[in-house]
Amino acid sequence: MAAAVVLVERPAEGVALIRINRPESRNALNTEVRKLIAQHLTEIGEDSTTRCVVLTGNEKSFAAGADIKEMAGIGAIEHMQRGTDKLWRTIASCPKPVIAAVNGFALGGGCELAMICDIIIAGESARFGQPEVKIGIMPGGGGTQRLARAIGKYKAMKFCLTGDLFNAKEAYEMGLVSEVVADAEVEKRAIAVAMQIAEMAPLAVQLIKEALLAGQDASLDAALRLETRAIQVLFASQDQKEGMNAFIEKRKPKFQGK
Repeated sequence: MAAAVVLVERPAEGVALIRINRPESRNALNTEVRKLIAQHLTEIGEDSTTRCVVLTGNEKSFAAGADIKEMAGIGAIEHMQRGTDKLWRTIASCPKPVIAAVNGFALGGGCELAMICDIIIAGESARFGQPEVKIGIMPGGGGTQRLARAIGKYKAMKFCLTGDLFNAKEAYEMGLVSEVVADAEVEKRAIAVAMQIAEMAPLAVQLIKEALLAGQDASLDAALRLETRAIQVLFASQDQKEGMNAFIEKRKPKFQGK
């Protein structure tokens, strides 16, 4: 029986870990992998016991890109009918924070998948890039858009037009990566951050993610209004009362997500 190409693990309370498991192809993202990631994130998004997600591959590769063997023979109509763009939107719409734990290669679709996540923890040897131009195509999962928003037009244009790769240190300095740690510590550190987030008030975490993402593409005035509405909602929550009372009483809060 063939091993599952995507695994779901529970490394800590409130934390789910989704692992891409195609080591023979450097975790290339075929249609099955994309569908399973989307399916798992949809289910996790509806699971009140899970408060944060870690998405990872293995020590050699997060995801080395799309599965070129699967794509090479298809035409425009079949590409459209596969609905890959809908899968990307499903992955991006997970209401829970998603942390990418990146070792090795995060190229093409793998880089795009990492950029969909909310936090990126990268190993020192990690390599990022959008090399699609080298095989006659272009980024198609948000690479031209998310990369430009993360590192700026001029750097993004250079990497997309040349297909050059960049390392974890460069990614951190450009603002693409949240933290760089030793290769052996990537998954452990990502789980630790996920555990820290899982202890926070779930409604506040959800609304922080929503406000940050929605505000990126809005005017400052519109984004500030979103933030104001969100914090007003939180003042109607039990978590707000519990958090402030716990602070006053000098004890650890017990958030229920209500």
